[in-house]
Amino acid sequence: MGKVILTVDDSASMRQMVKFTLSDAGYTVIEASDGQDALQKLTRPVNLVITDLNMPRLDGIGLIRSLRANPAHKGVPIIMLTTESQESRKLEGKAAGATGWIVKPFTMQQILAVVKRMVG
Repeated sequence: MGKVILTVDDSASMRQMVKFTLSDAGYTVIEASDGQDALQKLTRPVNLVITDLNMPRLDGIGLIRSLRANPAHKGVPIIMLTTESQESRKLEGKAAGATGWIVKPFTMQQILAVVKRMVG
C-alpha cells in the first residue's frame, strides 16, 4: 500500500489540486476541511500531514499541537502550506512542531519534491 497523506485546508479547490497531484504520484490522500475535521478523520496512521494555517474551528497551529500531543502522531512530518510568510508565524509553527513551511502560491512540482523528500 502507498504512503498516506492527510491534506487539511478550508479551500476545497486547494485540497482538490493537492490531492490530484499527490494521487497521480501514487500517494493515498485523505482530505479534511479544517483541523477539527482532520482530527476526526485520523482513524489510521498517516505518513505526512500537509496543513493550511488559517482555518475555521481549529487552525493549523492548533492541529499541529494536537497531533504532537498524541503519541501515535508524534513523529509524523507536518508541512504548513499557507499564504503566511512572516518569520514570527514560521517560528510559531516550528515551535508547535511543524517540520516544513511552503508559502502559497507554489507549484505542484514544489509540493511533490517536498513530499518525496519527507516520505519517499
